[in-house]
Amino acid sequence: MDHIESDNYKVQGTVQLSEIPTHEDFGQEGKYLRKKLEEVSEQLADFQDTLYAHGKYGVLVCLQGMDTAGKDSLVREVFKELNARGVVVHSFKTPSKLELRHDYIWRHYIALPERGKFSVFNRTHYENVLVTKVHPKYILNENIPGVEGLEDVDAAFWEKRYRQINDFERHLAENGTIIFKFFLHLSKEEQRQRLLRRLRLRRKNWKFSPSDLDERKLWDSYQKCYEEAINNTSRPHAPWYVIPADDKKAARLIVATILLQSLKKYKDVKEPELDAEIKANLESFKKQLEKEGE
Repeated sequence: MDHIESDNYKVQGTVQLSEIPTHEDFGQEGKYLRKKLEEVSEQLADFQDTLYAHGKYGVLVCLQGMDTAGKDSLVREVFKELNARGVVVHSFKTPSKLELRHDYIWRHYIALPERGKFSVFNRTHYENVLVTKVHPKYILNENIPGVEGLEDVDAAFWEKRYRQINDFERHLAENGTIIFKFFLHLSKEEQRQRLLRRLRLRRKNWKFSPSDLDERKLWDSYQKCYEEAINNTSRPHAPWYVIPADDKKAARLIVATILLQSLKKYKDVKEPELDAEIKANLESFKKQLEKEGE
């Protein structure tokens, strides 16, 4: 979409989420937005083919947002035109016993994209400075040396964790992983409407959990933690983008457009040159195949 500018959504200084709009529809109907998304997704698919052939970069797409922000449907719609073998989606839930026997980044590290592929993290390593910051008792399950009680989960602890995340992402970027981090910025009223929809539509009932309402009561705490995480970890090599998410179709188009605009800047991503001998004999190979059809 010509008038979507990536920099309008990129975090390049200190942000206050309360001052950023949660709604964007570009004055267009849903049908138009769907059509534009299809066009952008097809171009992303072409880029992914070239990315795979080039074989030097992987792309990591991180999605964060409050419950009902639209992460699942965004993954489905934005990446549906790409080769299914070139996109791996990881949805990170409560850490398992095995995962808790490692450091908190381990399960994310082993899910990173291969060169030539996309990995989509639906909820990410940032849960470790979001959910755990709202519910610090969860940190005690990690059995970290020097953390014996909640009094040890202090401001210095969180500063260290932000540093660790920044170091992790810097390491990835320096070794060929292109990082995108999207916060789907939803209004509290829109979340209320989406939760009501889950309750009113029988086919959506399975998505609802009473815990959704418990977490909703902590809305302000979560917004504060998101704001702190974004401000402490948005870097040129791993930028955050704040995406207005009250209109799902517009949010999907914005994310897809940011991906396409940013990836196109990697001018070194090209199909490899054919071996000189193969290139010299292309006409011969073509004639062999054409002759078979005679």
